[in-house]
Amino acid sequence: HAFEDAKVDLRAALASQPDFAEAHGWLAAIALVQADYAGAGQACTALGAAGSLTLQAGCLGLTLAYTGQLAQGYQALEKGLPRADDPGNRLWLLTRLAEVAAWQGRAALAEGHYKSALRLGLTDAYLLAAWSDFLLDQQRPKEVVALLAGNEASDPLLLRLALAHQQTGSPKAPALVKMLDERFAATRLRGDTTHRAEEARYALQLRRDIGSALALAQANYEVQREPRDARILLEAAL
Repeated sequence: HAFEDAKVDLRAALASQPDFAEAHGWLAAIALVQADYAGAGQACTALGAAGSLTLQAGCLGLTLAYTGQLAQGYQALEKGLPRADDPGNRLWLLTRLAEVAAWQGRAALAEGHYKSALRLGLTDAYLLAAWSDFLLDQQRPKEVVALLAGNEASDPLLLRLALAHQQTGSPKAPALVKMLDERFAATRLRGDTTHRAEEARYALQLRRDIGSALALAQANYEVQREPRDARILLEAAL
């Protein structure tokens, strides 16, 4: 998550090849993570000029949604779907459509998009995490347990599996929490701060350590400012 260094590299690539759509796409992604919506808008324009209309639709849709324009953001993302011939791009658009629909309170529509993305048959950790979060919010933890069984190697997915077992009152929950204790201790020893948002959720929801959760969420928000980062910060503060 050395975003400033990444931007230097991406801009160097674009100095050599100005229409390199993937570089513009990553600049857009970093801008959105950092809540730099002006920068995201510039990257969206550059994606259109480079002829990458699918990525531009995703870029515009998320920029609008992240700035509270949910209906317009959803429509922009939706316009990208007919052009999304690449399965990976289609999965990404469907996942983000599902998230925006959920933010609008349209749970049934969100679920339809998530299931369409899952039917593509691609392994995607972001999709599994987002779908799991949706199911947890809908108080459907048993589906998360079934979905994530065998995915314990991923720290973000292990967190959601532990939360699901906790919601069901499963006797397996304490062992999963202990596993997360060890995972996060190891990341601290390595100096790895990649999953601070997940560690904040673990501290708040599994360990009930509100002080640590708030400190982690604040530190995370200094680097990452997407909606999910704001959510855990607000939940810990409250």
